[in-house]
Amino acid sequence: MALTLALLEGGSFFVAVCAMIFLWTDPFSLERRDVLVVLRQAFGLALCCIIAFYYNDLYDFRIARTFAHFASRLMRALGVAFILVAIFYALVPDARIAGGLFISSFVIVIGLLLPLRALSYAILRSRLFMERVLILGTSELTVKLIQEIEAQPHCRYAVMGVVDDLNRHDEFPPSIPLRGPLEQLETIIEELRPHRIVVALAERRGQLPYRQLLEARVRGIPVEDGAEMYERLTGKLAIESLTPSYLTYSKDFKKARLELAASRALSLLFSVVALVTLAPLLALIALAIKLDSRGPLFIVQDRVGMRGKPFTLVKFRTMHPVANESSVWFQDNSARVTRVGRWLRKFRLDEIPQCLSILRGDLNLVGPRPHRVPKFELFATQIPYFSLRSMVPPGLTGWAQVRHGYASNLEEEIEKVRYDLYYIKHLSLGLDLRILFDTVKIVLRGRGSAASPHDRPIILGPTNGHPASRLERIAPK
Repeated sequence: MALTLALLEGGSFFVAVCAMIFLWTDPFSLERRDVLVVLRQAFGLALCCIIAFYYNDLYDFRIARTFAHFASRLMRALGVAFILVAIFYALVPDARIAGGLFISSFVIVIGLLLPLRALSYAILRSRLFMERVLILGTSELTVKLIQEIEAQPHCRYAVMGVVDDLNRHDEFPPSIPLRGPLEQLETIIEELRPHRIVVALAERRGQLPYRQLLEARVRGIPVEDGAEMYERLTGKLAIESLTPSYLTYSKDFKKARLELAASRALSLLFSVVALVTLAPLLALIALAIKLDSRGPLFIVQDRVGMRGKPFTLVKFRTMHPVANESSVWFQDNSARVTRVGRWLRKFRLDEIPQCLSILRGDLNLVGPRPHRVPKFELFATQIPYFSLRSMVPPGLTGWAQVRHGYASNLEEEIEKVRYDLYYIKHLSLGLDLRILFDTVKIVLRGRGSAASPHDRPIILGPTNGHPASRLERIAPK
């Protein structure tokens, strides 16, 4: 949805700016070279607007949830667009648009943007475009699915009811009504006529109604596994719902050599360019660290890499050194962060020396972040399927980093593992590029240590006197 909207808006801006430029000039007197200049001008302005909107999360519908939220961020996004246009003009002087024409083009852009967005939000909330969903089972996964659907109206799902497999009719709030026991599934499907059936049973052995689900498929109703839907909605794996047999036989976790080679080539290209272009900045950072506090310039740590192989990782020092072993959690060491270190961590500048690890082959540009040996040993015994993170090379940045941020306890670390396993399952050059774009946005905004809004607690509001906590209580502990 977000990508479609970005392409639609970008194309609309491009066409509108082209039309405005042609109106200000005599189109019949333009030569071929002049037409190319007009196209470059329109493309530059449209691209700057799209980048500015992406930077300000206007395409993230979990942040810009309503038209009012969108409007409140629009002025800041337009300010960023002006800055980007100035940079674009400095780099491509031939693409500069005359002052009056420039203002007129921006007015046209805003005039197109507002009704387009208003229509988009109206479509998102219209029941005519909602997909009716019937969920089988009252498991913990069912609770999570309902929470995600409620939190993401842009996905256009409406839960019509839940089929009870655990006799929990007294615990479920009336906002999402139970439609009856699993034995009555055929009647329930006839009555509700859902557009999609999601299977989230607590126990499938001897419980899965194969005949009714096959009949639904024949009638054109998609039947989807609950764990796969959760994965699609959240960009992470529901590791509690995975089975060892699924992971053993799944082909998704076996990556093609071409994908790994493309990821490696991108990593090498980035590391060489970064070390060459950022050399002056590295020198300034080194000087600032030395002037700010006593201690070594770098910290050298043993990290666990691909297939559990240890390697040495080098970073700029951001904390005051200590004689004894420090805690594995950053929050326990936050008081030791230096003044310069606080800024380095905020903008992820302490990570730049890891480009040397990329050149050595210990790291990739994108992948699960490598843990220190004590952390790895701790998590391997406490987090399900944690060792699967070592199937691919670790990375300088990763899906868990851009979607969650730093972890300060075991629960948050488990959440990051869900994202890491999603990345391994869906590893591709396209996903790597998306992670890089998100990383740049995080670094430029200086919120590297903040958690993503995707991982803030989702709480369903009270309905008919039934607090949302009752929905939480039906999940098995």
